[in-house]
Amino acid sequence: MKIVVLMASPNTDGSTSVLADSFARGAEEGGHSVEIVDVCKLDIAPCTGCVACGYEGDCVQHDDNELIRRKLLSCDMVVFATPLYYYGMSAQLKTVVDRFCAYNSSINRRHLKSALLTVAWNSQDWTFEALEAHYKTLVRYINFEDMGMVLGYGCGTPSMTMAGKYPEMAYKLGRSL
Repeated sequence: MKIVVLMASPNTDGSTSVLADSFARGAEEGGHSVEIVDVCKLDIAPCTGCVACGYEGDCVQHDDNELIRRKLLSCDMVVFATPLYYYGMSAQLKTVVDRFCAYNSSINRRHLKSALLTVAWNSQDWTFEALEAHYKTLVRYINFEDMGMVLGYGCGTPSMTMAGKYPEMAYKLGRSL
């Protein structure tokens, strides 16, 4: 299986990358190819809502979103890797997801597998409720097959994350595919 990880933390060596790397290692050991795409290093503008694409065509904005489009339309699985920012995904990932608009029908027909890897400093039981609901709605709308989520509570620093159970959970998720 060809897997694309949309790594969406502006903190390149942070807790999110710990989970993304662990997932990738597990998936690769399971025989899959994994590409981690650092969306924070790409030039992707927010969707303007002009709908010139007709939900299935060329976007009027000519930026790095075309790279994401090509990768998602040629893979078997997409993994959303994001830190929790104010109880949602990072702005960088939200921008990418909003731009799915220009290839909405194509991505829907792909029936991709998907997963969510996320971390937060917080450890209250409600910490991930909003992000989890958003992810599940996205999965339902775009016709993804959810393969699992790793919700990293109390992962405020990379050392906190590495000392916890979440890297192993991400590894096992990747390995189990």
